[in-house]
Amino acid sequence: MLKYKPPKKLRAFFIIHYSPLLLMIMIGPLTIVYNVWKMPLDWMLAFTIGLIIFLLGTFVYLKWEIHWHKTFHGQLVTDGIFRYIRHPHYTSLLMVGFGLAFFFNSFAALVIAVIAIPIMIWSVLDEEKLLIKQYGEEYKKFMEKTPWRMIPKIF
Repeated sequence: MLKYKPPKKLRAFFIIHYSPLLLMIMIGPLTIVYNVWKMPLDWMLAFTIGLIIFLLGTFVYLKWEIHWHKTFHGQLVTDGIFRYIRHPHYTSLLMVGFGLAFFFNSFAALVIAVIAIPIMIWSVLDEEKLLIKQYGEEYKKFMEKTPWRMIPKIF
């Protein structure tokens, strides 16, 4: 199997787009411990919504992770979950982030999750420039075949 090491610029983006998730993991529990920054939702409702979104995000992440590592050998991967969205990794991170915000019933974590949206969009757009440069027409055809970057029918 080819050992993939993302370019330094791409590694910086990975750090940038994982930062909001790490902040949510740190701030979310503070809402419970100190009873601060709570969302105006019933705790059980927020917990249930959060758990469902978190589990769906984890499912998308695992589908991406397992499929990508099984099939990637330097070529463009266009099957599996990639038939529906071009960037399932970013989608899964946003879902996990929003799931954690609701799970902890934390308004502060929810604000961070919302702030993460433009960070993810920026990362996706930048990564697509690199993918077009790397795969050329093959990636452009993939973009036409799979028009949705992160969320089908939306973006």
